[in-house]
Amino acid sequence: METKNLILIIVFSISYLAMIFEFIVKINKTAVALCLAVICWILEVTLAQKQYLEERFLELARDVGSIAQIVFFLLAAMTIVEIIDSHKGFERISRCLFHRSKRIMLWTVALATFFISAVLDNLTTTILMISILRKLVPHKKERFVLLCLVVIAANAGGAWTPIGDVTTTMLWIGGQLSTLEILKGLFLPSLVCLIVPCIIYSFSFNGTHELEVREIKQNNPPGSALVFFVGIGSLIAVPIFKWLTGLPPFIGMLFALALVWIVTDWLHHGSEERQHLRVPFVFTKIDVSSLLFFVGILLGIDALQAAGILEALAHGMESYCSSDVAMATSIGLLSSVVDNIPLVAASMGMYNLHEYPMDAHLWKLIAYTAGTGGSILLIGSASGITLMGLEKVDFFAYLRKTTLPALLGFFAGIGVYQLFRLF
Repeated sequence: METKNLILIIVFSISYLAMIFEFIVKINKTAVALCLAVICWILEVTLAQKQYLEERFLELARDVGSIAQIVFFLLAAMTIVEIIDSHKGFERISRCLFHRSKRIMLWTVALATFFISAVLDNLTTTILMISILRKLVPHKKERFVLLCLVVIAANAGGAWTPIGDVTTTMLWIGGQLSTLEILKGLFLPSLVCLIVPCIIYSFSFNGTHELEVREIKQNNPPGSALVFFVGIGSLIAVPIFKWLTGLPPFIGMLFALALVWIVTDWLHHGSEERQHLRVPFVFTKIDVSSLLFFVGILLGIDALQAAGILEALAHGMESYCSSDVAMATSIGLLSSVVDNIPLVAASMGMYNLHEYPMDAHLWKLIAYTAGTGGSILLIGSASGITLMGLEKVDFFAYLRKTTLPALLGFFAGIGVYQLFRLF
């Protein structure tokens, strides 16, 4: 192995460990990811042979263009969700979730999270469901199982649509998957991945809730219902927009944001008390740190690809993994420990579209396994990390209660995918 590549691998590995153990090193993972990206590209450019410099600069420009598409897409989607939330559009969902029977409520919360995550994204859905469950089940011990199930359901729900999970979105934007094939191929495996843990929990999660659901105050802002339906409708229409026009998905998402922006400006113009309901104010609430994390980690991965490290890794994995299923399963299991975004980014660099064209089984399996494998451990997904931060859930408590059901659901989903692949 070249000295340059060895240095790149060491830098990437140390940075990656710092990101995984962010709570120990006390440095935000976004700062580490940005440093990683810059250092990797400095090493790649300064240590590359002179005749390859122009080629490296062209690769960097192409990579920045691809990453910009993802960032624009996520920025617009996050803004639309924040606008809906600012208008209290999601509060209407709360009334449908509460039930005196714990078992019925378990299934209701799981399925609601699954389908909401398919339209929003798993991170936003997890934050939304935590907020709702705090109101419905005030005692933390009583809602612990429900919260763990929310992580599984949010990750499973995000895997089967092009806008439900960042990794699936990356594969969709990158041309590895098409909208219809994602929906057809991954809906049932993702649903089974959720149903198996639900069945397991149902045996022990019984009885009734002592408290009734709290009444939701009916002081919603003007136009709350209109903003809710325009926002959700715009998000759902993005894949349709891509299918009709052939334009990249981020164009459709920007158009969706423009529609919501026009509606909210029309509703609230001339009212100083409602400026917080308009898009310019909502931009101040967007999680810019998450967006920059994607930029940093994806640029770092691209540096490894430019150096040829990912291609060498692909050949190495092929020698150990005898099939596409084994390869995708390995990526899924790794995503329970390692963030799934760089894993999927790496796989996109490892396997080209000539060998594995759009909608190849490998890409569909990677979308499923990378999306759902993160549920196996609390640190394996953005949903789990969010739950850990907001509810102070202990890693080992999650391990004891959720890891085995999530693992069984993960493998059951792969089994269902393989079964339907035969027909």
